[in-house]
Amino acid sequence: MKKWLAGMICLFLLLGVIGIGLSKRYENTPSVPSFVLTYAENQTDDYPTSLGAYRFSQLVWERTNGDVEIQVNTGGVLGDEWEIIRQMQFGGVDFARVSLSPLSEFIPKLNVLQMPYLYNSSEHMWCVLEGNIGHEFLNSFEGSNLVALSWYDAGARSFYSSKKPIRTLEDVRGMRIRVQESGLMREMIKALGADAVSTKYGEVYSAFQTGEIDAAENNWSSYESTGHYEVAPYYTIDEHTRVPEVQIVSEATWEKLPEEYQDIIRECARESARYEREEWEKYQKEAERKVRNQGSKVEVVTMPAEERMRFRQAVEPLYEKFCGDYLDIIDRIAEEGEKTGT
Repeated sequence: MKKWLAGMICLFLLLGVIGIGLSKRYENTPSVPSFVLTYAENQTDDYPTSLGAYRFSQLVWERTNGDVEIQVNTGGVLGDEWEIIRQMQFGGVDFARVSLSPLSEFIPKLNVLQMPYLYNSSEHMWCVLEGNIGHEFLNSFEGSNLVALSWYDAGARSFYSSKKPIRTLEDVRGMRIRVQESGLMREMIKALGADAVSTKYGEVYSAFQTGEIDAAENNWSSYESTGHYEVAPYYTIDEHTRVPEVQIVSEATWEKLPEEYQDIIRECARESARYEREEWEKYQKEAERKVRNQGSKVEVVTMPAEERMRFRQAVEPLYEKFCGDYLDIIDRIAEEGEKTGT
């Protein structure tokens, strides 16, 4: 009986010590956050950009001691990217990850980062984005009612076709190629001597089956997840575009936050971006592995550097047309590629 009583006393003392420790740990945690903010993401929960958003939210919560809660909404439930940007300009949505294509309508300078055959490699792009040029672009959102926080990876887009592999510029000529709803992309296809077709993303598979299109372009994960390799078994790695995506915050929201929290959010955004890049690399490698495991059903072609240069020369006039005021930046980007040796 005495042993049992002594044991119970020890247990209560231990629980008391734990309780004191926990109370000290959370004594500065507010019962209700001062800021409950929304984050819009149009991809699924397990997509790399969504994982990056969740990591961002978690980091901000931890480093503000629970005073800033960012609620991530995936799957496009808050609207498509165009709608989200418009809402953010009026403070209707607080944070988002969006592609540059819709943003360039408000910030034409962003066209530079979407130009075809701009980068020689992934290393080249990240050298640019993480250096002075990338910082200049993040600071170029003034007047858009948006604040840019960090760059997210979205991989590289390449061509794939149904009837024959694309090995040379001559192979492309006369093809009907599905592209995104983008004036720049349509002009790129035209410059290569092909016809651009605006087919909805969800209808690309059937468009191959009916012969409406001969080719399309996208990254490994989209090519694999949609099953497009079943109807377009020739994948040509030319990586004609590497368009990064960006985390943004509504300026109206930003101005409500204390400067201390602004600093924390910027830091967390950069950290989440590094995490998203790691997740993206794993995601792409797994998609490529699945495609290559199809064996003879799929033919993967790597375009030689000299042929890729011919494609680059074919689209050269687009640089003047879309980026005439920013050709000096394009020259600086090319110089960064020489430094990286890619």
